Amino acid sequence: MTDHWIYSFTWQEVLLAAGILILFLVFRKLFTIYIFRLILTLSRKAPTDLVTNILLAFERPVRSFFVFIGFYLALIYLPFPAEFDVLFLRVFRTLVIVHIAWGLFNLSASTSTVFSKVGKKLDIEFDQILLPFLSKLVRFAIIAMALSIIADEWGYNVSGFVAGLGLGGLAFALAAQDSIGNFFGGVIIITEKPFTLGDWIQTPSVEGVVEDISFRSTKIRTFADSVIVVPNSTLANEPIENWAKMKKRQISYNLNVEYGTSRDKLRICVEKIDSMLRSRKDIDQELIIVRFNNFNESSLGIFLYLFTVTTQWEEYMKVREDVNLEIMKILEEEGVSVAFPSRSVYMANDKVIEEQKGSL
Repeated sequence: MTDHWIYSFTWQEVLLAAGILILFLVFRKLFTIYIFRLILTLSRKAPTDLVTNILLAFERPVRSFFVFIGFYLALIYLPFPAEFDVLFLRVFRTLVIVHIAWGLFNLSASTSTVFSKVGKKLDIEFDQILLPFLSKLVRFAIIAMALSIIADEWGYNVSGFVAGLGLGGLAFALAAQDSIGNFFGGVIIITEKPFTLGDWIQTPSVEGVVEDISFRSTKIRTFADSVIVVPNSTLANEPIENWAKMKKRQISYNLNVEYGTSRDKLRICVEKIDSMLRSRKDIDQELIIVRFNNFNESSLGIFLYLFTVTTQWEEYMKVREDVNLEIMKILEEEGVSVAFPSRSVYMANDKVIEEQKGSL
C-alpha cells in the first residue's frame, strides 16, 4: 500500500512540494537577516525593552517554525490519503504548542527583564535569590502546561490522569514529604529573605558563602573551598547569622597588664589608647570604649570595645593588627608590661607555697 502511494505521486507534485519547502527555507533566511533585524532595531528605540526581550526569546522558535510550516504545506500538497491529513494537522498543532512553549521558556529565563517589569507594576522587588527561584517555577509550569495541552491534542484524557493522581495523592505526599518540606523551606527562605546570593552566613550546621538556591536545597561554599548542599527544610528551621549584613565589624577584648603598674601610668595608658583610636579614620567613631574595668586574680584589666569601618575580612585583620601594634607602642612608652601566665614557688618551714601571677 505504501509503495502504491509513493508511486502515485507525479514528478510535478514532488517538485512543487520540494519548491514549497525551499521557498520557506529561503523566506526563513530573509526573515532572519533583514525583517527580524529591522523589527529588533525598531523595538530598541521604544521606551521599554520588554518588546525587545520578547522578540529575542522567540527568535529561534520562529526561525525553526518556518521550516516546519514548509514541511507541513509540502506534505498536505502531496496526494496522501484523507486520514493522513488529520495526522499532519495534529503534528502541526503539536509543533505550534512546542514552539510557543519554547519562546515562553526563553522569556522566563532569570536573565530576562520581564520579571523586573512585572515586579515594578506589582511593587515587588526581585532579588538574586527570588529571581532564579521564580524563573525555575515559571519554567516548570510552562513545560507542565505544554505537555498537558499536547496530551489533550492527541486524545489522552488529561482530566482522568489528574483524577488518578488525586487518588494516589496521599501515598505520594507520604513518600515525598521530605521533598515537599524542602520546597516549602525554600519558599520560606525566598519570602523572608534572611540572605541572598553571595552572603556569608553561619548556622549551627554550616558556615560559608551562599552560591545557589533551588527547589530542594541551598549550596554553600565553605571557607575550606568545599561546597555543602543543605536541604531547605533544615536551613529554614535553623537560626541564621548573616555576617554580610554587618555595617561595621567589632573588635572587643580585655588587655591585661601587671599588678605592678601604678595608677597614674594605667590612667595615661587608657587615655592614650582612647585618643589613638579616636584619631583613626578606619575606626568607626560612633562607639569607642577603653576603660580600666576589672581587678583580675593576677592582672589589671583594660576593656576595649570598638568597630572597624570596613567589614572585609582581610582589611579588618590589617586594621586590627595596626591597632594592636599602636597599643604595644603606648605600653612600651609608659613602661607598662602585659601580664603573662607565671608561677612562683616559695619554700617556708618545709612547706611549698605557690603563687599565681599574670594570667592573660
